[in-house]
Amino acid sequence: MIENQDGRISRRAFLIAGGSAATVVSLYLRYGTKPIEAKSSGPKQVKIVEFSQLGQKEDTVTLPFIVKSDTEWKQQLSPAAFEITRRAGTERAYSGQYWNLHDKGLYRCICCDTALFSSETKFESGTGWPSFWQPIAKENVRENSDMTLGMERTAVSCRRCDAHLGHVFDDGPRPTGLRYCMNSVALKFVKFA
Repeated sequence: MIENQDGRISRRAFLIAGGSAATVVSLYLRYGTKPIEAKSSGPKQVKIVEFSQLGQKEDTVTLPFIVKSDTEWKQQLSPAAFEITRRAGTERAYSGQYWNLHDKGLYRCICCDTALFSSETKFESGTGWPSFWQPIAKENVRENSDMTLGMERTAVSCRRCDAHLGHVFDDGPRPTGLRYCMNSVALKFVKFA
């Protein structure tokens, strides 16, 4: 670092270091995503709650965990959906199709169609991503620690296929105080008939 005569870091050095740090973070966000690999040694079963197209809770069922190759996912998903769901990427704020959607319906996993969120729990978070104060069924999502970007966060994924959906934070509204901040491209909205 470049220091002044009195031993303090100069303004120029501080600005250069800050700009360099911002560049590293932006490059990591753009290119530093990692693949999501199924941690399964064989066929695995998961329990999820099924919902009708009208959002009515149906049965809790045991289904096989979905495992596909990258090639198979790339054939099924758009490039953006693949990058977000299979590589734990993040779409730019205010760029997704659902951040400002106010229609009534279900938000399902883009990869496997599992019901994840209801419009009944969606709220305006001011973040530019669709935000919910709870999932439609806790059994349908999985939460795990995410230490990327030099901070601890809680990542949210689909329990059935392990698609990365977004993160959950503790700054949401009542009654849960949670904000499930999701990527639009990881979701498929099905409007109530």
